Amino acid sequence: MLPDVEAYASWLLKHPSALNSFDCIMKEAKGKKVVVFLDYDGTLSPIVEDPDKAFMSTEMRAALREVAKQFPTSIISGRSRDKVKEFVQLNNVCYAGSHGLDIMQPPKSRDKKGNEGAFQPAKLFLPAIQEISMELEHKIRETQGSKIEDNMFCISVHYRQVPPQDQGNLKEKVKSVVENRPEFRLTEGKMVIEVRPSIEWNKGDALNYLLHTFGFSNADDVLSLYIGDDQTDEDAFKVIAGKREGFPIVVSSIPKETKA
Repeated sequence: MLPDVEAYASWLLKHPSALNSFDCIMKEAKGKKVVVFLDYDGTLSPIVEDPDKAFMSTEMRAALREVAKQFPTSIISGRSRDKVKEFVQLNNVCYAGSHGLDIMQPPKSRDKKGNEGAFQPAKLFLPAIQEISMELEHKIRETQGSKIEDNMFCISVHYRQVPPQDQGNLKEKVKSVVENRPEFRLTEGKMVIEVRPSIEWNKGDALNYLLHTFGFSNADDVLSLYIGDDQTDEDAFKVIAGKREGFPIVVSSIPKETKA
């Protein structure tokens, strides 16, 4: 057995496969209201070189459609809400973009004309975010392989295609843009560095907000499932683990520290 295979096997003992534990999950779900939360990239779609081509498969879309018919289902992504909706193409799913800073109201919360509302706790930051986006475009335009993605309430700088020797310099350029802006902070994901408003709001807060809008915040017969693969999903895992009524499920082919 190779060392990395041994490490993964050991990790699986602490974090058993959800598929292998499916009977246990079904047993816990019996008689309860199941609510499903999902990340997008790396969970519903593969991680790809070009973030604009992170398409979900037809089979995954069909499976998600069926899940959403049975249970309230939400996708909480770091992408912009519109971008995730464009990828998923389903109307029976609730979308939360920008790591939960832009949350679509569930159908029952829409106005009399059926218009979608949105919860946006960082709305006042939009003008500054647009300024930062333009400054970043200028700063890193000569960095080969870099890509800026405007996710409305956060800006993602992808460096998956940046040569390894240039990645450190790219990160320093991004840091220089926000170093004198205490109202913003940097976070890192899989080959991406992000500029986000410095407010106390994350995917865990988004999960709690959605449970509230679904009318489940004070219910004792709710079982939440959250499936994600990235560091930003850990805040949601922590919320579910704290409630002790649900299953945080991490998608990973390597050992990693996780609350799931």
